[in-house]
Formats: sequence, structure tokens, C-alpha cells
Amino acid sequence: MFSSTPSRLFHILLTTSALLFSSLSHSAEGGASKAEAEAMVKKAVAFIKANGDKKAYEEFNTKQGKFTDRDLYIVVYGMDGVVHAHGANVKMIGKNLMELTDIDGKAFVKERVEFAKTKPHFWQEYKFTNPENKKIEPKAMYCERLGETIVCGGIYL
Repeated sequence: MFSSTPSRLFHILLTTSALLFSSLSHSAEGGASKAEAEAMVKKAVAFIKANGDKKAYEEFNTKQGKFTDRDLYIVVYGMDGVVHAHGANVKMIGKNLMELTDIDGKAFVKERVEFAKTKPHFWQEYKFTNPENKKIEPKAMYCERLGETIVCGGIYL
């Protein structure tokens, strides 16, 4: 059994508070949450099903549209690694990014395609440039397979 001295209790409370603050700090800074990313992707998949690829991709590519919220935006990849829509950088559309790696050398598009071959939806982590602050940060991407495409939206951690 451990001693519950005031200084030990203070240390436990301080440590617990720090952990809680660090887990909430991204949301407090205005970044999207995992729940918001999942909801956005589900909304995007429903929009594609209701309106077709062409109209949906045009909407996803609009930075001021309903599929961009702070640091959260929609990207759509083909199973071949080609970008069909990109809410943060329209210059990526039409490019095959299968061999693209993050700062640590992780081929995250290739990994995303491999995940999509066996999972209907999944989370993936890698590092990417945050469009809001232009810094390379850890990112978690939620993706859903839709036919021969992968619809994704991510958050910065």
C-alpha cells in the first residue's frame, strides 16, 4: 500500500491534469476530432452515392465548401493511388501518389490502398503538412472504401 501524503496526492492530480490537458489540447486549438472526421467521411460517402462522383468531387475540392472544416477535409483516392479529389490541394488531383512517403519514409498511400483491399473502413496514422499552420505533424486518417475508391478525412494529432 502506498502513502497518501499531500505532496503525493498533489503530484498525482498534477500528472492526471497534464495528461487530460494534452489529450484535449488539439480540440481546444480548434482542430477536428476523430468523431468529426468519421462523420465527415460518412457524409461524403452519402453525398457521392446521392449525387455521383463528378458533382461530389467538385464539392470536395471547394475549400469553402461543406466538406472542409478547419483542418479537416475530404480526399478520394482510386485503388491505383490516383487522387480523384483533394479538399486542401487541388494540384494533387489526377496524380498517382502510390509511392509518396511521409518524412519518416512511410508509403502511406500504398498502405492506405492495402488496408482498403481488406477493410471496409479503417484509421491510419502518418505525418503530413497541416494546411492551417504549414507544419509537418502526426495525422490520423479515417477512410472508407467505396467501390474502387477510398474516401478519407483526417485529423492532426
